[in-house]
Amino acid sequence: MADAQAQEAASAASQRLLEVADVSVRFGGIVALDKVSFGVEAGEIAGLIGPNGAGKTTLFNCLSRLYECDGSIRFDGHPILQLPRHRIAALGIGRTFQNVALFSRMSVLENVMVGRHCRTGSGYVSNALRVPAVAREEWATTERARELVHFVGLDALAGTPVAALPFPMQKRVELARALASEPKLLLLDEPASGLNHDEVNTLGRLIRDIRDRLRMTVLLVEHHMSLVMSISDKVVALNFGRKIADGTPDQVRAHPEVIAAYLGAPT
Repeated sequence: MADAQAQEAASAASQRLLEVADVSVRFGGIVALDKVSFGVEAGEIAGLIGPNGAGKTTLFNCLSRLYECDGSIRFDGHPILQLPRHRIAALGIGRTFQNVALFSRMSVLENVMVGRHCRTGSGYVSNALRVPAVAREEWATTERARELVHFVGLDALAGTPVAALPFPMQKRVELARALASEPKLLLLDEPASGLNHDEVNTLGRLIRDIRDRLRMTVLLVEHHMSLVMSISDKVVALNFGRKIADGTPDQVRAHPEVIAAYLGAPT
């Protein structure tokens, strides 16, 4: 019986798009992550929640290979911790950040086009010589960027420098740029930060569209609990670098350690 259960668990893990196993990170004497394990199935919207300092962004930085960590991370069946950082986008992991990191003097369209870099194949010599393949690739990149600008609702601002846009619109530009890399897994780091109630509702619909229309799996870090609980298929909760709950939104919402972490109630 035990062997059958172990085989079943191993089979389920092998079918997950993302498998995080015993991931730990230490900064000197501070434990940022302590043997965190969870999986995300292809096609899921998964929420990663926890109080400030719980380790959520640290985990995202491990998935992006910005931080080194102990343990194992497998994406689409392949271990990624030995890969160089520049391979992560091409592998199929896209990401946004808490604070937008855009090219302020470039237009909305140009910023989104930058996200296509990992999907282009022309090199220095072919670009210098302007061979026909380069022109075709540039046309395809521009057209895909236009489609994504439309997808996030910024058609009228495609030629506007991003520095002239308010913060909520800049966040949409960053989202479109992440989508331009054609990720299988999209990591959204606090996408609702700085948004008002109506903008959060619009964001929720947009995230569902990304999953349903673009066929992407989404993992989001977010403090806006109503957003996470309304759109997520599963939720993982962290506190002080340790996983305290993992399940459906209803299961996690009712978990005593999650209640204690947010409300200070006794476990």
